[in-house]
Amino acid sequence: MYLQVDERLRYPLPVSVAPGAESPAAVVERWREMTACHAAICAALERELGERHGLGVSDFEVLDRLVESPKRKCRAQELAESVHLSQSALSRLVDRLERTALVERCACDNDRRGIHVVLTEAGERRHAEAAVTHRDVLARLLPAG
Repeated sequence: MYLQVDERLRYPLPVSVAPGAESPAAVVERWREMTACHAAICAALERELGERHGLGVSDFEVLDRLVESPKRKCRAQELAESVHLSQSALSRLVDRLERTALVERCACDNDRRGIHVVLTEAGERRHAEAAVTHRDVLARLLPAG
C-alpha cells in the first residue's frame, strides 16, 4: 500500500495497489451505502419500536442482550460494551428501563463495586413483543446476503 497525496487535503490517502484490488472510490462508495443502510434501519427501528412498544433501539438492544444472557442478567460494564454505550449512557438508559420495571439493578455477589442489570418478567414480556417488530424491520430492510 502506497500513500497518494491529494493536494486539496491535509492528509495522505492510502491507496491499494494490489492487482485486482477494488479502487479507493469503490471502497468509499460501498462504505457510504453501508452507512446509509444502517441509518435507514436505525430510523425505522426507532420509529416502529417506539410507536408499537415504547422502546428505543438502545432500550431494545439492552433487553435483547439480557434475554440472551445466563440467568437473564449481565454486569453493567459488560452490557455497556456489548451495546456500544458509555457507562454513563448505559446508566441513564437503565434508569429509564428501571422506572418502567423492565429491569432491576443488583449488586454483584463476588464484587461489591460491580452492578448487575437483571431482566424482570415485565421486561421479558416487552422484549418478546418487540422482538417480532425488530426482526420484521431487519428482514424488510437488510440487504440480502
